[in-house]
Amino acid sequence: MKLAVFDCDGTLVDGQASICEAMEAAFTAFALRPPTRGAIRRAVGLSLPQAMRQLLPESTGEQQQALTDAYKEAFRTARSEGRLSQPLFPGIETALRTLNGAGWVLGVATGMSDRGLTHCLAANGIAELFVTLQTADRHPSKPHPAMLEEALFEAGALPGEAVMIGDTAYDMQMAVSVGTRAIGVDWGYHHPRELEAAGAEKVVETPAQLLEYLLA
Repeated sequence: MKLAVFDCDGTLVDGQASICEAMEAAFTAFALRPPTRGAIRRAVGLSLPQAMRQLLPESTGEQQQALTDAYKEAFRTARSEGRLSQPLFPGIETALRTLNGAGWVLGVATGMSDRGLTHCLAANGIAELFVTLQTADRHPSKPHPAMLEEALFEAGALPGEAVMIGDTAYDMQMAVSVGTRAIGVDWGYHHPRELEAAGAEKVVETPAQLLEYLLA
């Protein structure tokens, strides 16, 4: 058994523009100055309430929930109006299909919602490749280990048979806490040095390099 669990946004797909636009719309809806796009990118990977807490530290739980709801509404509106952009990073589909063909079991562990992840994978034509999908709807925010532990359980894999692949320190910390391997990708939201400091055994520069490393 070989299980590869991927983060989604920043690892499989590039949703940066849509995330920033939805976050800006959410803050503007409450007459708040939107965070900088750099700050928004730093919060990607966390579940929405935790991201709001990071972006607006002085806010109450009630305010964080209101901002979360406004963000979700802005995201849904962008999707319904055809403005949502979540393309696969170049080379990702080839890497996924090659791993799948080589006998790897694939999963996703993401701070996205069930609905958002389902739409994203289906829109990119890769939904059928994954046997386990874990989201923020059913688990605490990364780096809490719950979603990765559930992915292992659903796939029938032991920690030593699995690898977590992601673009943020939260992904690496989650992997370390569960006892799986951790591989960082440098095309996402956190710097390679942060990924290494959080426990990444390797930070790859391209999906082709990731594939080569996993199959070696």
